[in-house]
Amino acid sequence: MNTVTTGLKGFAAYMRSLMGADAYQKYLEHFESTGHPGPAMTERQFWRDRMDRQDTNPQGRCC
Repeated sequence: MNTVTTGLKGFAAYMRSLMGADAYQKYLEHFESTGHPGPAMTERQFWRDRMDRQDTNPQGRCC
């Protein structure tokens, strides 16, 4: 049973990564590791900024 649970967790993490759901967490990790001055964006600010950048500079995406 443990192997199945581990496999499902791995698959779920893969799907979150594939869909970009973990982008904010990756942003925070990068922000902290590079020592940016000032506070990090809130999650709401991050997603708004990301959507604005994708709208102004569309690149290969499905929709």
